[in-house]
Amino acid sequence: MVPETSTATAPVAEVLAKAVTGLGGQQRDGQVQMATEVAEAMEEGRHLLVQAGTGTGKSLGYLVPAMLHDKRVVVATATLALQHQLVERDLPRLVEAVKGVPGLDTSYAVLKGRSNYACLHRIRAGVPDDQGTLVDVPMGSMAEKVLELRAWAEEESEQGGSGERDNAPRHTDREWRQVAVNHRECLGATKCPFGAECFAELAKEKAQRSHLIVTNHSLLAIDAIEDVPMIPDYDTVVIDEAHELTARVTQAATDELAVADIERAARRSTRWTEAADGDPAGDLEDAAQTLAEAFEATPPGRIDQISTQLSDALVLVRDAARTCLSAYPRESGGDGEGDAGRTQAKGMVQEVFVNAERMAAGSQADVLWLGEARDRFPARLHVAPLQVWGPMRDKLLTDKTVVFTSATLMLGGEFGAVATSLGLKPTERIGHQVATTDADDALPWKGIDVGSPFDYGQQSILYVARHLPQPGRDGLGPAQLDEICDLVDALDGRTLGLFSSRRAAETAAEAVRARLPHLTTLAQGDAQLPELAKQFVEDPHTCLFGTLSLWQGLDVPGDTCQLVIIDRIPFPRPDDPLMSARAKAADDRGGNGFMEVSATHAALLMAQGAGRLIRTTTDRGIVAVLDPRLETARYGRFLKASLPPMWSTTDPALVRQALKRLGQG
Repeated sequence: MVPETSTATAPVAEVLAKAVTGLGGQQRDGQVQMATEVAEAMEEGRHLLVQAGTGTGKSLGYLVPAMLHDKRVVVATATLALQHQLVERDLPRLVEAVKGVPGLDTSYAVLKGRSNYACLHRIRAGVPDDQGTLVDVPMGSMAEKVLELRAWAEEESEQGGSGERDNAPRHTDREWRQVAVNHRECLGATKCPFGAECFAELAKEKAQRSHLIVTNHSLLAIDAIEDVPMIPDYDTVVIDEAHELTARVTQAATDELAVADIERAARRSTRWTEAADGDPAGDLEDAAQTLAEAFEATPPGRIDQISTQLSDALVLVRDAARTCLSAYPRESGGDGEGDAGRTQAKGMVQEVFVNAERMAAGSQADVLWLGEARDRFPARLHVAPLQVWGPMRDKLLTDKTVVFTSATLMLGGEFGAVATSLGLKPTERIGHQVATTDADDALPWKGIDVGSPFDYGQQSILYVARHLPQPGRDGLGPAQLDEICDLVDALDGRTLGLFSSRRAAETAAEAVRARLPHLTTLAQGDAQLPELAKQFVEDPHTCLFGTLSLWQGLDVPGDTCQLVIIDRIPFPRPDDPLMSARAKAADDRGGNGFMEVSATHAALLMAQGAGRLIRTTTDRGIVAVLDPRLETARYGRFLKASLPPMWSTTDPALVRQALKRLGQG
């Protein structure tokens, strides 16, 4: 167990107090406890899980001990929004507040993937077409925006800016790709004529000089788990928004292959391989056609047993890509355009080769599935890791000290589910604290819940509409729509609706618009999320209905949001290839796949969704769950224990009265 006292305890409390005073804030017991525990964990080299409720001020709770730590610390976030908040607001204000503290290293830097920075070579030399020829002038309707992005990047370079996408003029993904490259397309600092000015390289150099590095989960996964060096050497990592880590690591380790990708790589290779024996680019294009035929013969969904036709097609693509790579000429001394075109074309073939090789291997550690072709989107073959806790344990947790923090780490009232998914083994529980024993295969860790400054029992109500029918596969029925409209009407707006599907959100929005035309009802997709959120905040007689990005990405404190409606328990779809494979694997090893995978997934989302309601100490409101299974099913207790400790009821009349009082107050 961690010692009761530590030499790090006194200074971290003092520096935190100075920081809070300098920032004009108030000391919070949970924040002090968190900072003290984080400092001890860093000093002892012990992994730590910290559940810190909204309003705790967890950023300061880990930034202050990170600055005091004697070795470099990496802070990894899941969302760009939090990364931006840390770098643009929290860290500059903290550095100013603790100015003058002796021995404190306040240097910091932000580090992102290469494609998040503008590429000066692509901007100045042009974008390769399908033949690999660099085209200087952008074509079509996006030309004006691309020219604007180029001018912005040049100005950033002249003024010593970061060249980060977040700071660029408003643009689409397609427009940004005209001014940026991924790591496979990059020439490399030594070969690129603009390497000395490169935004990505300058960011790496700054990180090399900094004590604190702010990055994201995906880059951390690539660096630590996939063994691709992206981050300067570090001793400790703080993972904020840790409830999303396994999903982000999975995403970073997921590859895909489409026929169009192979055909484009082949066309781009023609110019560079035409001097080779035979026609390697043509052979790669032929292999793409063979794969297309295999796709047509393969039903969409998870592939438990790969067919001979699909297996042979993948081997053919793999071998053709390998031959094509071998046919590329050796690199020249650096002829600018030629190097860029060759590097980018070869990078495309390399990606095809790596993905086809992984898919053809048929590893039991991977899950393979074919996505269904829809409209303009062709079928794609996907491969993802069956689990990520093993790689995280072996390649991150055994080498680094890791602090995991989030408002939702305790599911069912315990750390066990999340700890297991991260590669830690819970073996001993002491109240709200959990630590491992000294077993040979156990990594030492501790879990703490520092609470929340909010009084959920007084500020909020959890209403479960037990009288409603169980949700069906056909979406919202008349009873659910009646309930939604009655609840919204009682409050006269101020409602955030969190739905399990886009269709359900749109159906609910249509019903509320028809029955309550005096209210403004917005549905996700009506406009960009920031615009919808702005309108939601400005008009109290507004409802906002949407799906996943609203469950986790919306912060609307105050009277704007006093009712959160959750249409059903957000279990993963039964046909979700990865989730169903993970559940089956859990069952096969003697566990409970439903509880380990489906219920855990639902609990995390419900906790995040319910967390949209209370954002300050003065907020009041109701979370209404329209799924009676939260009360009637055996797993309902686990799900309810994962939510904030709200006062709970199933009485619809009581809830409507409470909503009317809120609406009048």
